[in-house]
Amino acid sequence: MRLSYKKLWIMLVERDLKKTEFAKKAKISSASLAKLGKGANVTTDVLVKICEELKCDIADICEIIPGEAPENNKESLNSTVITGGSQNEATE
Repeated sequence: MRLSYKKLWIMLVERDLKKTEFAKKAKISSASLAKLGKGANVTTDVLVKICEELKCDIADICEIIPGEAPENNKESLNSTVITGGSQNEATE
């Protein structure tokens, strides 16, 4: 599952707000804005700031998309295998 922020972008267009202008008003960083633009995970604090600025509920700015993994959060396939008291790096 992943979060989609499409509703947020639609709301900003409807309110005639530019992303950077809105980020300043909501006091969120450019890094958080970039993460939102990529559909990446952001902290709940960022989502709360957005909702406070837009005077809306969290469901008004994002939605869960089932069955899709976030592109940037795929877990690394590196793991540590312990055999006979020694550790070996195993990369798949």
